[in-house]
Amino acid sequence: MSTPDIRVEKGHAEPEEVAAITAILLARAAAQPSDPAPAHRGRAKAGWRRLEREPGFRAPHSWR
Repeated sequence: MSTPDIRVEKGHAEPEEVAAITAILLARAAAQPSDPAPAHRGRAKAGWRRLEREPGFRAPHSWR
């Protein structure tokens, strides 16, 4: 007997409920979006600083 692809982690699911959620997941996976999203959205630069580019020492009175 093979292991099932879907497992109920908590609670008890009837076979009909597992079949219904499986059908929904397969339908969503097979659906094609009507208008494809652009490949890149948002800012061109990262909003955070890379630690390896920061100086190694900051003055004790520095608030940054």
